[in-house]
Parts: sequence; structure tokens; C-alpha cells
Amino acid sequence: MEVSAKVIAEHLGGEIVGDPDVTVSSVARIESGKPGSLCFLANPKYEHYLYTCKASIILINKSFEPKEKITPTLVKVDNAYEAVASLLDLLNTLKAERRRGRAWSASVAWSARLGKGVYVGPHAYIGKKASIGAGTQVYPQVYIGDGVTIGEDCIIYPGVRIYRGCRIGNRCIIQANAVIGSDGFGFAPTADGSYKKIPQTGIVTIEDDCEIGANTVIDRSTMGTTLIEKGVKLDNLIQVAHNVVIGSNTVIAAQTGIAGSTKIGRSCMFGGQVGIAGHLHIADKTKLAAQAGIMSDIKEEDKAYIGSPAFEHIEFMRAYAQFRRSGRKK
Repeated sequence: MEVSAKVIAEHLGGEIVGDPDVTVSSVARIESGKPGSLCFLANPKYEHYLYTCKASIILINKSFEPKEKITPTLVKVDNAYEAVASLLDLLNTLKAERRRGRAWSASVAWSARLGKGVYVGPHAYIGKKASIGAGTQVYPQVYIGDGVTIGEDCIIYPGVRIYRGCRIGNRCIIQANAVIGSDGFGFAPTADGSYKKIPQTGIVTIEDDCEIGANTVIDRSTMGTTLIEKGVKLDNLIQVAHNVVIGSNTVIAAQTGIAGSTKIGRSCMFGGQVGIAGHLHIADKTKLAAQAGIMSDIKEEDKAYIGSPAFEHIEFMRAYAQFRRSGRKK
């Protein structure tokens, strides 16, 4: 699959300097670009590679002024780094093999509704009154329980389990072996010291344009819904407990654990292995460094925290500097 500079420029709203008909079939780092590949320059410290790069096309910022002659065709855009993400999405779409139809070994309930162009792979199971939107791809060995609703143009990768009644929006991607809608961890202590299971009667709702990483688990709510709002991106191996709400466009890295009934704001960014206690409120645009431990509400927006227990980044660095000084040998 080859794409011309003209097509790329039209897709990105860019300007061409050079041959508009030159084509590329791959994307490479600027230090290793070869004929037939596309590279990009967003970080000035890599500028010296620009003048020796043998790639066919290079994306650069419109504001960039080269100091030497550049051989490859240039596509000038407002933000080269953001443009690469959009371009990779275009290339992925062009390369993607969109399957259709139902494998003979798939089990689809008679009352399930499948939209136009849905693919159901071998040994997948779709339960009673489930609804799958047009163009959605259900890969092999997926389990979709009774009454589940999945929107249009989703990708459900192999081994995913979506329990009864859960709702998935449009254009969502759920990576392999993720579990959506398992029971929340709810047990009531009894007089004899044992624990009685509290029925988890709610569901999980995942809104449009979300991505759920491999082996991530999102528990169903005790009542109501565990809610993943529009545009959320969850990495692999994340635990989201019952009744949690994650605000729109929040991104969370691997191995994070969020305890029950915590409300995460919009446009937050969490590093790997973050731990968040239950029944907390985390403000919009909060940034949590890797392995941060959150034990109380975060009320101010757009603050960064580090450490366990976590506190503001600047305060942490000052405290850490003092700690290092106090530990030095005299």
C-alpha cells in the first residue's frame, strides 16, 4: 500500500515542497529513513538528521526554517508531532482488513441484532438481545453477554469478555482479554467473621472513542453504572472498580488500580502503577506520576502529584532534596 505526498498533504491540511506524486509505504524514524518511507521532524535536536535523511517524504512544522538543502519532499504542517498521529491513523485505516460475515463456529442468539457489515469470528459468542452496530469487528473467542449493546465501527479483539447488559459506544477498541462488567468487589462482614457477597446489579458504560487495553478489567457497579466517558484511553493491566467514573479524554498507564466509587475528572494523565483509594474525587487535568499513591481528594485542577502518599510535584522535589541532604555522611 502506497500513499502519495498529495494524499498526505490533503489529509493533514499541509503544504508540499517538492514532488507531490512521490509515494511512501512505511513510516520511519528520521535517523533511519530510507527511500519509500516517511519521517517527521518535531524535536530540534534531531535537525542534523534532516539534511542526510534518505526518506521520500518528511513532515516538518511550517515555522521551521532549514539551514541547508533538503532532498526529500517536504509536507509542511502546523504541528508535525500531532500530524504523525493523524497520518498513522490514515495508514492504519488503509491497511486494515475489514472482515464481514459470521464464522460457522460462532454462536449468535436468534434475538441478537447485528448491523450491516459486522464481522463475528470463529468461536465467538453473542447472547440474547445483544446489539452490535454496523461495521463492528468481533474477533475469535469473544464473549458478549445477554443484552449487551455495542456501537458502530468498534474493534473487539480476541478473548474479550463483555458481561450482560454492558454498553459500549461507537468507535471503541477493546484489546485482547479485557473483561468488561465482572462483579465489583463487594462483601459485607457478618457476625461470625465471614463475608456475604453483595449482589452487583449495575452495568459498565463505555462511551464513544474509548480504548481499553489488554487484560484490563472494569467492574460492573453495585447499582447504576461504572462509567468510562468519551475519549478515555486505558492502558493494559488496569483495574477499575465498581461505581468508578473516569472523565472524558483521561489517559491512564498500565497497572493502575482505582478503588470503588472514585470519581476521576476530565483530561487527567496518570502514569503507571498509580494507586487510588476509594470514594475520592480527582479534579480535572490532574497529573499523577508513576507509582503515585492517592489517599485523599484532589480539589484543585491542573496540578501534578508524585510520591506515595502523593503530594504536589514541587513540594515533593523540595522534600526529596532535603531528605538527600540529611542522609549524606558528614
